[in-house]
Amino acid sequence: MGQMLAACGESMDGIDIIAGVDEGDDLSALIGDCDAVIDFSLHSATAACAALCAKHAKALVIGTTGHTDEDKTKILNHKTEVPIVWASNYSTGVNTLFWLTRKAAEILGPDFDLEVVEMHHRHKVDAPSGTAATLGEILLEVRQQQKDVLRHGREGIVGARTDEEIGMHSLRGGDVVGDHTVIYAGAGERLELTHKAASRETFANGALRAAQWAITKDPGLYNMQDVLGLE
Repeated sequence: MGQMLAACGESMDGIDIIAGVDEGDDLSALIGDCDAVIDFSLHSATAACAALCAKHAKALVIGTTGHTDEDKTKILNHKTEVPIVWASNYSTGVNTLFWLTRKAAEILGPDFDLEVVEMHHRHKVDAPSGTAATLGEILLEVRQQQKDVLRHGREGIVGARTDEEIGMHSLRGGDVVGDHTVIYAGAGERLELTHKAASRETFANGALRAAQWAITKDPGLYNMQDVLGLE
């Protein structure tokens, strides 16, 4: 993603990539020259990055996933100091999927069983993906349910499916950039909403767009749907 951000930034109007920072590099030596920091790193590194952005009054765009609750708390402590755009996916198409997922769940109501299926490349270390987790959160919010109804895979004699549960399934293999499907299964009909990413370029362009947007905003926590005006 770092290489893709640099490549896309070179061709995007109004963007100047100051530096690329990898593990072991000193961000504090470079942060004074930029307007925003885009973080696609490791979940364990984001909190320190957020603290540094707050110290130097720089906007932060977070594309990293897999954060623990402790990580999230540390990062969110800085939302009153700087604008933070935090999204599980920066694709315009995926954020449209988020919007459609909510609308479909509201329209179809409780008579449809909900399942989320995602597939990524064999090297992805967290499951479910951040995007799939966001889809699950949207469905939980519409149904006014808690996370304990999420069913991460099924094995053995698990009994009949309950009306409340939401299935979450993670597939891994090959070089898949990212596929996400939300299934609404009712009696006699089924609706499926699917997004398939063929290139990481869509994520990079979205994150760069978010950075341009964030530097014009007051401190606070935002997501990509705010950036796109979908909220």
